[in-house]
Amino acid sequence: MTYTITTTLPTPFDATVTNVREALAEQGFGVLTEIDMAATLKEKLGAELDPYLVLGACNPPLAHRALQADPSVGALLPCNVVVRDLGDGTTAVEAVDPHAMMSVAESPELNAVADDAAQRLRTALAQLENA
Repeated sequence: MTYTITTTLPTPFDATVTNVREALAEQGFGVLTEIDMAATLKEKLGAELDPYLVLGACNPPLAHRALQADPSVGALLPCNVVVRDLGDGTTAVEAVDPHAMMSVAESPELNAVADDAAQRLRTALAQLENA
């Protein structure tokens, strides 16, 4: 089972980050958190890493539905979306597959939320591919 929804884009990292934010917003996701993994690993370990950003994306109505079905599901939120520079002028965008996240819970309502979230994330990534 794969755990991400992935695309590779022929655009530079910074432009891709901007486009990802816009595509997520069009699908009702806001970015709650942002982790610059390259900067963090450089600071903490002295390790070099190509640009690598983790965006914590949240769609409030979906999050609310999920929390109503199971208050403990908050440990699985938000949906992480990774934007990483592949070093050759292309950028990978990888969103966590909500089905993989919700597979730990056995709830029809959480499965329905995962279906909705996955469709929205797939639409956002498809929009990036078609831009």
